[in-house]
Amino acid sequence: MTERRNQFKVLIAGGGTAALEAALALRELAGDRVTTTLLSPEAEFVYRPLRVREPFAGPAAHHYSLAEFARHCDVTIEKDSFKWLDPTERVVHTAGGQQFSYDALLLAMGARPRPRFKHAMTLDDRLLDEQLHGLIQDIEAGYVHRLAFIAPSQTVWPLPLYELALLTAHRAYEMNEDASVTLVSSEDAPLAVFGDAVSEAVLALLDEARIRFIPSEHAETPEPGEVALHPSGQSLHVDRVIALPELFGPSTPGVPKHDGQGFVSVDEQCRVRGLDGVYAAGDITDYPIKYGGIAALQADTAAASIARMAGAPIEQPLWSPDIHATLLGGKHPLHLIAHITGSHGSGSVVTGEPAWSGAKIAARYLTPYLQSQDRAGATAVVGSRERS
Repeated sequence: MTERRNQFKVLIAGGGTAALEAALALRELAGDRVTTTLLSPEAEFVYRPLRVREPFAGPAAHHYSLAEFARHCDVTIEKDSFKWLDPTERVVHTAGGQQFSYDALLLAMGARPRPRFKHAMTLDDRLLDEQLHGLIQDIEAGYVHRLAFIAPSQTVWPLPLYELALLTAHRAYEMNEDASVTLVSSEDAPLAVFGDAVSEAVLALLDEARIRFIPSEHAETPEPGEVALHPSGQSLHVDRVIALPELFGPSTPGVPKHDGQGFVSVDEQCRVRGLDGVYAAGDITDYPIKYGGIAALQADTAAASIARMAGAPIEQPLWSPDIHATLLGGKHPLHLIAHITGSHGSGSVVTGEPAWSGAKIAARYLTPYLQSQDRAGATAVVGSRERS
């Protein structure tokens, strides 16, 4: 790796939303005061929230080249992954045997999904089309009539489960198939983290789709086709069970952990507790909501802290978890807004108009960048067709 002399060295471990948002924020906030290296095992960034459309013949989620990102954003890309940290020497050791020194390190490797339920199809957003293709065919052919969508009790972002339940019910309706869809949640209301206005709107959407919503219950799957609910003690008997995975923090030797699920504890400036010059953002942190919009907010906060370390004359922004999200699956997307204050949001708003440029993930720097890439790609396609 070629280093630029006398520049503040920033190493970002990860290639997802938090990593890319932080790289873009650093370019804006710190300019040429820093040199940034992105350590990613993947060659592409995938817009994961839109993968829910793929099993239902929707457009594929967009893929973006990290090499192209590096060229546009003056970032060095290393195709490798974090293995362990030597915080005393300020060196990251990689799975590929490399060593990277840093002045500031941002951990943004995401979380690791694991199946929670033995007798259920555990969703993997990398394989949704493959996983659900057969299920949808069975619904269309009339072989499957009763479905349950469930999540672990400690679900950190249930919105995709609602989207898939709605999309499945809509497909069954389109095919004139009599499918009974039930969504079980430990929440006391649909998408309760957003607050009352959103919960009421989503409940109305579920009712319209004839989806039975069962709140305040913890699900187990003791036998194939059975969902046992606690504390009520009732059981559901269904043809298929579709479940979200349970999330755990990635392996990060050298980084202190303070909870039983391997997530990294950070303060309000996204500094890793107990380490100097090390920050974390996104699903790797112990923040209870795992969502791209929160990851982007954390990345912006960490980038501002790092830029200040590098001498940039900027103010440290206050941590303010305002969340923007889009729920797919109804006749029209629902755009949801809330200020997160705990298990329920305040300032809950539902609108049919996008509050953040139509993006599924609200990210100050990454959203405009991706939209510019989409426009450039569309222009290139049109130009190619005109020449032909």
